[in-house]
Amino acid sequence: MSNIAKNWINGEWVDSAEHKDSINPANYSVIGQYADATEADAATAIAAAKDAFRNTDWKDNRSLRARVLHELADAFEKYTPELIEILSTENGKIKAEAGFEVSMVPAKLRYYASLTMTEYGRALEPKAGSFSISLRQAMGVAGIIVPWNSPVVLLIRSLAPALAAGATTVVKMPGQTAQTNALIAKVVSEVSSLPKGVVNIFSESGGDGSKLLIASPDVPIISFTGSTTTGRAISAVGAQHLKRFGLELGGKTPMIVFEDADLTEVLPKIEKALTVFAGQFCMTGSRLLVQRPIVEELKTLLAARLDAVNVGPASDPSSDMGPLIDKPNVERVNKVVEKAINEGAKVIVRGGPILEGDLAKGAFYRPSLLEVTDNSMDIIQKETFGPVLTLQVFDTEAEAIALANDNEYGLAASIWTRDVNRPLRVAREIDAGTIWINDWAVVYDEFEEGGFKQSGLGRLNGVAAMDDFIEYKHITITSGLVD
Repeated sequence: MSNIAKNWINGEWVDSAEHKDSINPANYSVIGQYADATEADAATAIAAAKDAFRNTDWKDNRSLRARVLHELADAFEKYTPELIEILSTENGKIKAEAGFEVSMVPAKLRYYASLTMTEYGRALEPKAGSFSISLRQAMGVAGIIVPWNSPVVLLIRSLAPALAAGATTVVKMPGQTAQTNALIAKVVSEVSSLPKGVVNIFSESGGDGSKLLIASPDVPIISFTGSTTTGRAISAVGAQHLKRFGLELGGKTPMIVFEDADLTEVLPKIEKALTVFAGQFCMTGSRLLVQRPIVEELKTLLAARLDAVNVGPASDPSSDMGPLIDKPNVERVNKVVEKAINEGAKVIVRGGPILEGDLAKGAFYRPSLLEVTDNSMDIIQKETFGPVLTLQVFDTEAEAIALANDNEYGLAASIWTRDVNRPLRVAREIDAGTIWINDWAVVYDEFEEGGFKQSGLGRLNGVAAMDDFIEYKHITITSGLVD
């Protein structure tokens, strides 16, 4: 590879006519350039994936697929230090968070390698002499559209089950993380057992390649992680071809704290639920619901913690939270906060852009905490995607449930209590795909995650993740042995 981060298409490094700069959001220095993919590049990738699906034994050879997934896991482990370094530099998240993201990858790949070798269809003799079998077969080419906030693990979360199912893939990666994307492609390129054209990866700053994936009749499956607005838009376009969509979309995670909760355990988790990835996380704990008897104590303690968060670059080991992805997002988040304050939100911790000193060069935003009484406000109803936390007070369990559910999103929720019976009772009533009790952001490869309501379709992780990429085929045989 040259100094230009290129795209990996049909087993080759592909350049583009236009090169763009990759930026470190901590100081806006240029860290490299990348080949900005075009619609033609996406078309080449689709053709390569289609050819690999039709003309190799990839879809039918489960032993090959398992071997490739294990080899991918080994390769990602080999490149872990380099991935952590470039991810934290380009994406902005602190080293510990980058390390956490990259460390999740090998286990996911090995989990789906195991499923590849242990998954079975069904067989039945419905009546004497008549036999039926049910086959689970890959649908074809899968388009995977990856966001910039966690590009390594969110790619693998879709790619691993797609490969396990026997699909071939075209991956659209975001231009904001092109240097990271190129290193991922390098990892993929070193897997010797992987047939050419099974995995194709391109980076683009715009949306032409994505639009082609959505519109192309040769791409029957789309796995997308991103905003609800975009999810709705691509679903409308893909409906023309009755595409299969797996969508993990926006979230507005409520953190429900009952009066008997242990605040020594709650407060550190609430802080991290807000500051991990600088709040640029679909499961960010952005709505704090607190029972009235403890609200003043919690406000005082939490405000002190948020004021003490050390915002800084990933290159500084003492940093607790890195920058946002870019300065336009700093401006966007700040406008959201200002609008909420103008509409009546009470400031507990203002936070805001860092405009002085060395950090002013980057996209830094200190965490904010606002108390809100009107649940209809945009700051409650819409995803902020930044380190902004709202606080609301409730009196009864029923009120907490009603407040938590009064939102179009339903990705995740967190419940804090020392009562033995309450958490499961409340969890059953919360409209969300993942519920944490006395914890936050706990995810296991073996268990599905995904959204209720406007937070998505389908599930990722677990056995169900493969369903997005599979068609069921019923074959019945009449033996003629019975009159």
